[in-house]
Amino acid sequence: MLPNLNPNALPLPFHHNGVTQVGILVPDLDAAVEYYHRLFDIGPWHFYTYERPLVSEMTYRGEPADYSMRIALSHFGTTRIELIQPVRGPSLYDEFIEAHGYGVQHFGLYVPSMTEALEQARAAGLSVLMDGRGFGPDGDGWYAYLNTEAMLGITLELIERPARRHPPEKVYPAE
Repeated sequence: MLPNLNPNALPLPFHHNGVTQVGILVPDLDAAVEYYHRLFDIGPWHFYTYERPLVSEMTYRGEPADYSMRIALSHFGTTRIELIQPVRGPSLYDEFIEAHGYGVQHFGLYVPSMTEALEQARAAGLSVLMDGRGFGPDGDGWYAYLNTEAMLGITLELIERPARRHPPEKVYPAE
C-alpha cells in the first residue's frame, strides 16, 4: 500500500549528501566478502553482528523486535557497501528475500539528527518499518528503514552514525 504523501511537507532533504551506503542481502556473508575482495580488491571489511546487546533498541513494523544480522562494511569508491546476512528474524530482510531473493535491498542516507529526520519523514507521510539504535559504544547510532520500496523501487535507510564504533568482530583480509 502506498503512503499518502503530504505535499506541504515536501521535498525531504535526505539526499543532500547523496547515497552514502548500498545495502545488499547475501546468503553467505563470508563468501560474499571474499568474492568482492577477489574481484574488485575491496577491503578491508569490518564484520559485526547486529543484535542485542550491541543494538540496544529494535523495532519491526512498529513493535519491539529481537532480530539478528551479520554485516560486513567496506567502501566501493566513496560509497560504503554493507553486505547483510540475516540470522534471526522476523525482519524486513526476510520479507525482501521472500519477495525478491537476495540482492540490493536499500540505499542508506546519512542524517545529522534522526529525530529531526523522522519527524520530517512522518510529516511527509512515510513510516518507519524497522529500526535499531544504540549500536555505538556511547549508546548513540540509529538506523531506520522507511516504507519507500513500493513507490521508489528501493527501501531508504536513514542513518545517524555513532560518534565511535565498537571494534569489529573480525577484519578481512586480516590486517
